[in-house]
Amino acid sequence: MASTVGALARPGHRAARRPVRWTALAFLAPLLVYLLLFYAYPLYRNIELSLHDYTPRAFIQGNPEFTGLDNYAAILSDDAFLRALGNTALFTLVSIAAQYAVGLALAVFFHRGFRLSAVLRAMFLVPWLLPLIVSASTWSWMLNSDNGIVNAALQAFGIGQINWLTSPDTSLLAVTIANIWLGVPFNLVILYAGLQNIPADLYEAAGLDGANAWQRFWRITFPLLRPVSAITLLLGLIYTLKVVDIIWIMTRGGPADASTTLAIWSYREAFGTGQPDFSPAAAVGNLLILIAFAAGLIHVRLQRGEERA
Repeated sequence: MASTVGALARPGHRAARRPVRWTALAFLAPLLVYLLLFYAYPLYRNIELSLHDYTPRAFIQGNPEFTGLDNYAAILSDDAFLRALGNTALFTLVSIAAQYAVGLALAVFFHRGFRLSAVLRAMFLVPWLLPLIVSASTWSWMLNSDNGIVNAALQAFGIGQINWLTSPDTSLLAVTIANIWLGVPFNLVILYAGLQNIPADLYEAAGLDGANAWQRFWRITFPLLRPVSAITLLLGLIYTLKVVDIIWIMTRGGPADASTTLAIWSYREAFGTGQPDFSPAAAVGNLLILIAFAAGLIHVRLQRGEERA
């Protein structure tokens, strides 16, 4: 025993372990460089932007005035902040809930397996594969007040014209519907993959015990999909928080800020007015990062709680 301890303590043994450490660092180096260049540095620049008064002239001259937390105080006290925050919460929660519910229903439906299952699954992926500008433009045409196909279909049932994109009462609903349509394929793919990992023996045993379809779903499918569902909802939350393109193309956040979210507010401050105000835009962006970060922490805590249980 003593000889073994002595051998481990020899300098030669420690030197033999060094190449292993250098090999591990060599494998980690590309990931570390990627994280530093595309995550850490942009985050640092965004924080720096929010703490200074960056105007186009300051960008050119390189001498922005340090303002501390003034930009954060300005956006939090702005009358538009609470409305944008409420729109963000409503748009995000309704979108991810509907996307998950529809995606789960479709995943369970296709999991049964039938002749055209693969073809139909591929067709459901089309919204996910289309460029967002095409999808948003298509929805803008469909929801057009005067000659949109949606209003034409509603009028066939005796429902009058609805100003989907130009009314403060319906513009947020319109962009939410479009975003739900875009997000369903992602939920379908992830949840369908999760269903593939559930052993078929469990369903057979439940069927022998007399469980009906709803009982099999509620007692087997839904609990065993919980880890996949959690990461699907988290990714959906992060993606939906930063949605800009679909809303900007359809309504530009209007009318009267009725469909303005925090992401739209940030984009409009920086690029949408012709008079860029980068520092408040960066401050709003950092608030979105904090919300997403908090959601990630909650997910990690819940996962650890389930592992301990």
